[in-house]
Amino acid sequence: MWCELSQGNFFDEYQMEGVCVEQNEIFLELIPENLSRALKTAQNSKSVKIKLTNKHCPCLTVALELPSLSSSSRIVTHDIPVSVIPRRLWNDFKEPSVPEFDVSIYLPALKTMKNVVERMKNLSNFIVIEANRNGEMNLKIETDLVSVSTHFKDLGNPPWVSDDASQNSTQEKDTMAEARIDIRKLLQFLAGQQVNPTKAICNIVHKRMVHFILLHEDVSLQYFIPALA
Repeated sequence: MWCELSQGNFFDEYQMEGVCVEQNEIFLELIPENLSRALKTAQNSKSVKIKLTNKHCPCLTVALELPSLSSSSRIVTHDIPVSVIPRRLWNDFKEPSVPEFDVSIYLPALKTMKNVVERMKNLSNFIVIEANRNGEMNLKIETDLVSVSTHFKDLGNPPWVSDDASQNSTQEKDTMAEARIDIRKLLQFLAGQQVNPTKAICNIVHKRMVHFILLHEDVSLQYFIPALA
């Protein structure tokens, strides 16, 4: 999974000093639950400050100014231990490259898709996602005992489908590209998304990968699921 947030949409003040001018970045590793737990207390806060500190070990310090019954505010501080990633490993954490996809299509309502996939998981551990450049997508389960499919039409295709650099221009619009993936990983994506995206896109690299993109005004989230034989 890859998620990108623009600091300008979240922070009124922002100061960053990386390792050098050319590499103005810091890579940190932390336990997501610790950060989530700290930010839950920020829902009613007057202000939130996040900074990198060194308190016996590197920490991401979250300082919350909370309202109180008196004239003074309460300051609550969470120190979240982090690991600083050395520069020699930075390439392991870069945005994944996406192979040239065969089909790109808008997803149906994610809640609807989740309900369909949840019913299918009782029949098989694997699901086939197929789509074409005519706005059609199918979800299929195929076993020795049963074959089940759900069809979606008129979903639309993102504008870049006409770009020769991203799509095979000789491909017929009705030709399906497909990928067979682990149904549990698809459910993790559908159950875990909290972005409420304005656009949800599925890119299929035929029999190799499914690449989901969720777009919101201030959040971009990508999810990669490799295809299975």
